[in-house]
Amino acid sequence: MNFLQQNLIYFIPLFGLVGILVMAFQSAWVTRQEAGDKNMSELAGYIADGAMAFLKAEWKVLSYFVIIAGILLAWSGTLTGSAANPIHSSPIIAVAFLIGAVFSALAGYLGMRIATKANVRTTQAARTSLAQALKVSFRGGTVMGFGVAGLAILGLGTLFIILYHTFVHPGSPESSAELKKTIEVLAGFSLGAESIALFARVGGGIYTKAADVGADLVGKVEAGIPEDDVRNPATIADNVGDNVGDVAGMGADLFGSYVATILATMVLGQEIVSEDLFGGMAPVLLPMLIAGLGLIFSIVASLFVKINKETDSVQSALNIGNWLSIILTAIASYFAVRWLLPPVMSIRGFEFTQLSVYYAILIGLAVGTLMSLITEYYTAMGNRPVNSIIQQSSTGHATNIIGGLSVGMESTVLPILVLAAGIYASYYFAGFYGVAIAAAGMMATTAMQLAIDAFGPIADNAGGIAEMSGLPKEVRERTDMLDAVGNTTAATGKGFAIASAALTSLALFAAFAGISGITSIDIYKANVLAGLFVGGMIPFIFSSLCIAAVGRAAMAMVQEVRRQFKEIPGIMEYKAKPEYEKCVAISTEASIREMMLPGAIALIVPIIVGFTFGPEVLGGLLAGVTVSGVLMGIFQSNAGGAWDNAKKSFEKGVMIEGKMEYKGSDPHKASVTGDTVGDPFKDTSGPSMNILIKLMSIVSLIIAPHIAVGISNPGTTEIRKEIQISKSTDSKGKIKIDTVKNVTDTLIHP
Repeated sequence: MNFLQQNLIYFIPLFGLVGILVMAFQSAWVTRQEAGDKNMSELAGYIADGAMAFLKAEWKVLSYFVIIAGILLAWSGTLTGSAANPIHSSPIIAVAFLIGAVFSALAGYLGMRIATKANVRTTQAARTSLAQALKVSFRGGTVMGFGVAGLAILGLGTLFIILYHTFVHPGSPESSAELKKTIEVLAGFSLGAESIALFARVGGGIYTKAADVGADLVGKVEAGIPEDDVRNPATIADNVGDNVGDVAGMGADLFGSYVATILATMVLGQEIVSEDLFGGMAPVLLPMLIAGLGLIFSIVASLFVKINKETDSVQSALNIGNWLSIILTAIASYFAVRWLLPPVMSIRGFEFTQLSVYYAILIGLAVGTLMSLITEYYTAMGNRPVNSIIQQSSTGHATNIIGGLSVGMESTVLPILVLAAGIYASYYFAGFYGVAIAAAGMMATTAMQLAIDAFGPIADNAGGIAEMSGLPKEVRERTDMLDAVGNTTAATGKGFAIASAALTSLALFAAFAGISGITSIDIYKANVLAGLFVGGMIPFIFSSLCIAAVGRAAMAMVQEVRRQFKEIPGIMEYKAKPEYEKCVAISTEASIREMMLPGAIALIVPIIVGFTFGPEVLGGLLAGVTVSGVLMGIFQSNAGGAWDNAKKSFEKGVMIEGKMEYKGSDPHKASVTGDTVGDPFKDTSGPSMNILIKLMSIVSLIIAPHIAVGISNPGTTEIRKEIQISKSTDSKGKIKIDTVKNVTDTLIHP
């Protein structure tokens, strides 16, 4: 064994450290760019202050939750179970939970902090050229991408090293149980990350869409002023929302997904029978190594995202970076698998080879790529789905809504078929470990995916600042070009996130089944079938609560904007400044208040069902939540994205029945209504689905040792036959079998 093999476990956190160092370099570069004139800096300051006010209010509420949850987890870690059904946990799980929560919040904060600096600098850069504007906005996005991936790998890798040395004694007869305990405690890190992600995503989504809907309904529809007009009292809250929802929320979201995917693969990896050079730990280390390699190659690929001329395609530049990161990761994964894994392994009786694992990784990369391409087709301007909504806008608001709903529902077909094929193929190659490592392969390029995704809200804010500052037309045209691409990248990012959530949840589900002691879920049992139906219902009530929360907050925003237009004379003539801070306060208070109930559903329901009805019923619940949640997430995100780009298509003009229609026309007004309906779909409830299904699976995994099937609670059984053989020797010294007797038929409970 060479030096690298002996110390691989210590090299993994170094990948994360590299990501954080590059993030710091990119952040410093963005900060050094020009921030424009005094008016631009003042507007950017309003946005930054509003975003920080929201985060402080959110963190204050979440700190109470984190403390209470940490105490409960510490108590649960003191339980040891019985000799027949031991619980492999420790009070240290509370520490892992706290670290995961802090890192998740930090990931969102770092991305949002640089986004509120990059927005105004992108606006200033757009006064020079489109190429410079892309450079500033994308580098701002890479801060989020590299920061999230770097924190995840550094945090997870370092914590694993500490827990491993705390619990595992190599060579001990109990080393297998000790490793199981290590990973069970490590699951607390993922629980903390996903918990914060859910509240950040739901709270940020409610904030941004309450402001957006209020600004649109009163500003654009009633007052007839542009979306980001400085006279609109809700415009600052709207731009703040882009940061707290699409930057901080998305950052925490993908941080949680990244960690959950690696963890699920590690949980299944410790079950694998593997004769390798790492003491049987190669399948556990592989997902962390692939994540680290993916981060490095995302950094390399980011250097190729650039354009030279005004006519160059921004989308093509981003695609080059994305494809390069995927291809490099795919190549490196081959050598990592061949170097790390033994030729043959097995899990739960399923035998597979190292090449089978590599094929599963390729399937994961392919599934993520196809999901992004399909999402882009259904949401990008110029394609049939968006054009169909545009054409239906000509006959009014109702037909626009019908068209958007139809596109959203249709858009679930191809993604589900791709997911189904990916699950089947990855399982065929390497069992449930194949499904998990496919998800890890898909998430390996998260740094690049998130950089592209975070670029969108930065460009959106840049356009808003350009509009509010009254900059020349060509500046707004450049920011609009970036914003239009950003809308598509945001939609594809959500498609990527929901695909990763589906594979990750299935892997977490398999891990839950192993730890809880169930081998199958029998839907012929009435209680299991009931759990399946209840699970299918949860994404609907979750979505209802999120959308209703946006509606209530938007109503308050509309009333406030109308009040200011009415009671503050001179706003429309630019003689008086609107009270932006009051609209910011409305969104902040509403989002903090309204995010609690949806979050409680995800955390409490698995605990109630698991402890009341047992692991098999909880398994039925998880199956229902996963299938329903994936469908709802795809439908809502794609419908909202298509409505949004249908509305934006009118800015350059669209041909409807032989006539060009522009902003302000009746079809455009119908498209604004559709976009308003789609806003909470695509930015609140839709993207929250992937966190919902993962968080419920992680909670179930955490409680699995406490509800596991044991001797006192028999579940599935197997029959073990013990055979007694009597033998003797004949006159020539040969062994002769005299009797074969069946001694016992013993029922063994798992």
